Amino acid sequence: MHAGGRPALCGFGTVRRVRVIAGTHRGRRLQAPDTFDTRPVMDFVKESLFSSIAAEVPGAAVLDLYAGAGSFGIEALSRGAESAVFVESGRKALDALRANLDTLGLDAVVVAGPAERYVASPSATFDLVFCDPPWLLDGPAVAEVLTALVPSLDDDTTVVVTRKTGDPVPEVLGLRIDDVRAHGDTTIIRYVMDR
Repeated sequence: MHAGGRPALCGFGTVRRVRVIAGTHRGRRLQAPDTFDTRPVMDFVKESLFSSIAAEVPGAAVLDLYAGAGSFGIEALSRGAESAVFVESGRKALDALRANLDTLGLDAVVVAGPAERYVASPSATFDLVFCDPPWLLDGPAVAEVLTALVPSLDDDTTVVVTRKTGDPVPEVLGLRIDDVRAHGDTTIIRYVMDR
């Protein structure tokens, strides 16, 4: 769903269900926007990612950029994150995101607008950042968004980015690549601060 996972279309007219993998909302289904410009975050990808960052989630302040229906940020909240800010500009994705938060009874901030605008003046400091941009957004554009965000991040912030497998890994000033893992057509890149 954009940063929080993208939808649910697999083939024509087939909707793939998105769910919460673990934590207080384990097994709960999430709505996903019915659009062709979003893609689902597969459960096994999300499970692998959260296994690798499990110690960083409890108590974290989370930012979910290109949030889509909020899959990443909601998973983090379910696993004990303290707070989350979701940034999304698509109308259908925002509708699904708000419905998911409401259904699960989660209190979070939803910013309706482009990630590029939000990172210029973020509303808080974050421990954990998810960035799940549309695959059509090229690497340099993703790097530009993250570079704008870096000055407002703490020294121990972790940034997680999804890219299409085979696309170049974005090099981001102020961030160091800590791990790169391909899961089928999705590659997860984990960055740590480099300062």
